[in-house]
Amino acid sequence: MAKARIAVVGAGLMGHGIAQVFALAGHDVTIYDAVQASLDSAKARIVTNLKDLGDDQSAVERVTPQRDLATAVRDADYVVEAVLEDLPLKQKLFAEIESHVRSETILASNTSVIPITQIMGGLKRRDRALGTHWWNPPYLVPLVEVIGTEWTTQAAIDWTIKLHADAGKTPVHVKKDVPGFVGNRLQHALWRECIALVQNGICDAETVDTVIKASFGRRLAVLGPLENADLVGTDLTLAIHNTVLPDLDRTPGALPYLERLVRDGKLGMKSGEGFRRWTADEQAALRARVLKHLKRARESDAGA
Repeated sequence: MAKARIAVVGAGLMGHGIAQVFALAGHDVTIYDAVQASLDSAKARIVTNLKDLGDDQSAVERVTPQRDLATAVRDADYVVEAVLEDLPLKQKLFAEIESHVRSETILASNTSVIPITQIMGGLKRRDRALGTHWWNPPYLVPLVEVIGTEWTTQAAIDWTIKLHADAGKTPVHVKKDVPGFVGNRLQHALWRECIALVQNGICDAETVDTVIKASFGRRLAVLGPLENADLVGTDLTLAIHNTVLPDLDRTPGALPYLERLVRDGKLGMKSGEGFRRWTADEQAALRARVLKHLKRARESDAGA
């Protein structure tokens, strides 16, 4: 793919990482944020990441912070938004972006769960608008879910998939625009049952995490759930489902246990307690283990 002009709107946790990936792939990137401190620190954070990963630190020279949104997006071939998960904010932002870009510029939202149809429905040119859901941290987790709407052209989807594949990502096409797309629907279906097990006194939170990490979690990186179903046989899978599925939680909303935690101010690591208690050292150790694991996975992918 010829080098594209990329604009990233939002220089926070996801935005600066997305800019980093595209710059490392050789694209020129402008980055904008309404919060001046986030914009001012974006390049320094990118350099820190590149240095930590052993990547070419000169890639940061292809990233240009812009204080003006119109200037940031005006010449872009592709604009990706990575701001807060706030539907009215995203709708307002894309309406403004559309007024500054060329008619053929592709517009993408990095939302995690909000349907793209809701975000882009008010645009004049909805055919070039889509979703690209990256995972955190974007420079270590390879997946990008590319979500089209009923209006998105196949050409826009194909171009976006190639753009991300050429940048070293693993793009997949989500064919219907549903809340949570594919990854978060799967993740939170699992989380709901995890919370239900604790809520119903079947085990504690630590046991839930231990069971997953020490059993099927070990296989998930190389054996997906439906591959596993084929491996053991669809007949056995059906027999297991007929026994287990009727007993799984079906609560059509957040579980009371989770609502109670939030109501009581037990917000997880940000408050020191959620499903479990967390000291500052325990939090730091867990974050370090996750980063170490993701770096090793990235190195393994590169060597494969």
